[in-house]
Amino acid sequence: MKVTVVGAGNVGATCAQVIAEKGIVKEVVLLDIKEGLAEGKSLDLWQTAPVNYYDTRIVGSTNDYEKTADSEVVVITSGVPRKPGMSRDDLISINAGIVKSVTENVVKYSPDAKIIIVSNPLDVMTYCSYLAAKKHKNQVFGMAGILDTARYRAFLAEALDVNPKDIQALLMGGHGDTMVPLPRYTTVSGIPVTELIDKDKLDAIIERTKVGGGELVKLIGTSAWYAPGAAAAQMVEAIVLDQKRIFPCCALLEGEYGLNDIYIGVPVKLGKNGIEEIIEVKLNDEEKALLNDSAKSVKEVMVALDDMKLFE
Repeated sequence: MKVTVVGAGNVGATCAQVIAEKGIVKEVVLLDIKEGLAEGKSLDLWQTAPVNYYDTRIVGSTNDYEKTADSEVVVITSGVPRKPGMSRDDLISINAGIVKSVTENVVKYSPDAKIIIVSNPLDVMTYCSYLAAKKHKNQVFGMAGILDTARYRAFLAEALDVNPKDIQALLMGGHGDTMVPLPRYTTVSGIPVTELIDKDKLDAIIERTKVGGGELVKLIGTSAWYAPGAAAAQMVEAIVLDQKRIFPCCALLEGEYGLNDIYIGVPVKLGKNGIEEIIEVKLNDEEKALLNDSAKSVKEVMVALDDMKLFE
């Protein structure tokens, strides 16, 4: 079984590494447009195999999509970061062009692949890939919620001085400061988190989660890569092993939660067919309002992409 990761930057290379070390597929193809980058990183990663005891073959390629043929899953991390003076629409236009081209090439050689988008702006890039792939909505989805809940859970584990393995959490909405963490659905070994921490401290953790990516940019001068790469790899694992994991993922809604024609984060069941079910949890009025506000923000960016007429 083969998995492809497009984009050999920090996130893509980390994703390829984690997938390889899990030993769940025979081959990981790492592809990039920059000459020699994917080949070099793949060679370096392959040389860790005798040390870390895995035998997944890692192959690098400079823009040769034939090497990606018959991939079970494709993770797309391609794109450029927002630079000083660049408007939101500039960023969307540039990255949409990249994601569109990558998706079309991927589908050409792996028509049955499940596609996971990590490129930013996440929600609209997932929508862009869906339009380019011309595949069923359940085969094109985005990684955001797993990363966001991982940050939320990590912050909680630190504050409560407990094992992060024991924390389960749900987070919905767009990827960014309009995300909707749900304390009512957050537990520590089944105990509601609201019984273990003061509301003020919990609210502060929620706010920190919302700007979790920005916090890292301020510290290291660039976007995070260890956690995003590992989160995408976890989605790959759920698909190739048909684990039926329940994860928050960016999915296309068609009436669920009262929302239509929008890619946004919701809990889903992830298995060999991609998104096998969108799970509708009961939200109270406050949570519904927050989700609707997040959806409005995401929809504005999707409309901005539509207005660029890239798919006419």
